[in-house]
Amino acid sequence: MATIAADQLALQRLYHWERTAGSRVTLTQPMGGAGLQDFTWAQVGDQVRRMAAFLKARGAAEGWPADAKVAILSKNCAWWLMSDLAIWMAGYVSVPLYPTLAPETITQILTHSEARFVFIGKLDGWDGMKPGVPAGLPGASYALSPDDAKQCYEGWDAICARTAPMQGEVTRGADELCTLIYTSGTTGLPKGVMHTFGAFAWAVDAGLRRIPMAGSDRMLSYLPLAHVVERTLVEHGWLARGIRVYFAESLDTFTADLQRALPTVFFSVPRLWVKFQQGVQAKMPQHKLNKLLRLPIIGGLVRRKVLKALGLNECKFAAGGAAPMPVALLEWYAALGLHINEGYGMTENLALSHLTLPGKTQHGTVGPAYEGVQVRIAPDSGELQMRSPALMLGYYKAPEQTQDAFTEDGWLRTGDKASQDADGCVRITGRVKDLFKTSKGKYVAPAPIEDKLGMNPNIEACCVAGANLNQPLGIAMLSPQGLARAGSDAAGLQAELAAHLEDVNAKLDPHEQLDTLVLIKTPWTVDNGFITPTFKVKRNRIEEVYAGQFDAWAGKRAKVQFGD
Repeated sequence: MATIAADQLALQRLYHWERTAGSRVTLTQPMGGAGLQDFTWAQVGDQVRRMAAFLKARGAAEGWPADAKVAILSKNCAWWLMSDLAIWMAGYVSVPLYPTLAPETITQILTHSEARFVFIGKLDGWDGMKPGVPAGLPGASYALSPDDAKQCYEGWDAICARTAPMQGEVTRGADELCTLIYTSGTTGLPKGVMHTFGAFAWAVDAGLRRIPMAGSDRMLSYLPLAHVVERTLVEHGWLARGIRVYFAESLDTFTADLQRALPTVFFSVPRLWVKFQQGVQAKMPQHKLNKLLRLPIIGGLVRRKVLKALGLNECKFAAGGAAPMPVALLEWYAALGLHINEGYGMTENLALSHLTLPGKTQHGTVGPAYEGVQVRIAPDSGELQMRSPALMLGYYKAPEQTQDAFTEDGWLRTGDKASQDADGCVRITGRVKDLFKTSKGKYVAPAPIEDKLGMNPNIEACCVAGANLNQPLGIAMLSPQGLARAGSDAAGLQAELAAHLEDVNAKLDPHEQLDTLVLIKTPWTVDNGFITPTFKVKRNRIEEVYAGQFDAWAGKRAKVQFGD
């Protein structure tokens, strides 16, 4: 473990802001309708101390082990962050769960982690999730929890009102276990990734050397805090810099939430960046936007108007990650004056691996490694391997999987194929295990093709498959715009996408060219298992559902067709 200054650790950062900025508003929480609740650093500290004292007393009374696990099942909100801090202050280990999980997965994580207590917070589908919480597991609810959860679990405010705050400044060592972050399950059952306080402190310090962030900055927290990027960038960036964090209320209010926060630092996943783009294109056709942007004075006005409509007119640093960002998408935003930095990382390294350099055009790559991160490309497989002080301790209760995650000399196996240019910029070319071989004996890397295929407003998500077929094929889930076209002008939609497919194929080697593009009307959602909570397509699920139709689709010899 690298040497970590004590004042960089998470709890010490809370104490720092309590002492130096107690009266400053740091969290802004929508409460429904037009209502908002602000929290100062002093209020955050007071509530954290009260909840920590409650958890500590309960653990002592019930004989919890020193490293007891306490779970958080909630959408992002102020109480989520305060729960995490209270768990740490009480001496325990936090276990966040995605707020969209199936009940079976909730049971698996709560049972596997041996959680002793659970915070049930803001949730849209609590009725479906409730059966996943083991009977008898104690918990607490938030002000924004579903009514049924409030009836089952004592409220946060009631607990704080009757509990005296914990005194002093409890410290947790850099080498102590901080949290279990369960992976989103793209490759099977979620695994509990073990991270220490020191790993987070090092990752945030290294990250903020490249990401400009100061106490005056604002962020909107809306991607799941159970995900490693939101946890590292938002939660630990908040603690490190003392920024103001706003929370999103719902998908329906997202535009208003952005307009309220006017984030100066903003991160999103590619699928949402595409949705923002499609929203603009729905109001202004791309050919008209292109024409206006070329005009000297009007172009500047249009850029400002579009960014203001998105709520990103004050954004000074934008980033994307969790999946590849298509170059055409990056160029589209750059034409508006918003330069998106592409990051790369994984749960196992706290998402602290690579990021394009602000102010430089490094499209098509994820930039060079952060300072302190070592990388190499395995000569036999082309796999990117890395190591840093932000690496996980391992997978909880899974020594064999932990061993498989590392090389014999201690480098993390990312599972991604990559190349590196003379400037140290890394280009991710696909997953090592995602490569498939056609019946011609040629290997195909699907990810770069999917990037090109997805750059059409009628397509929301796509997957390229075709192991043992003569040629690969594309499967595309239609966007809302595409669904509308399918209902009113199916022939026109097919013709447009056939032209798009022709353009994509023209950029591919002959053995990579897609025989057909199959359009799917049924949404791929977290609930039906097609995507992860961070909007990554589950390739194994796609193939499990559709593989039986591959031969029939290929046999139709249609450039674009509708699937079941």
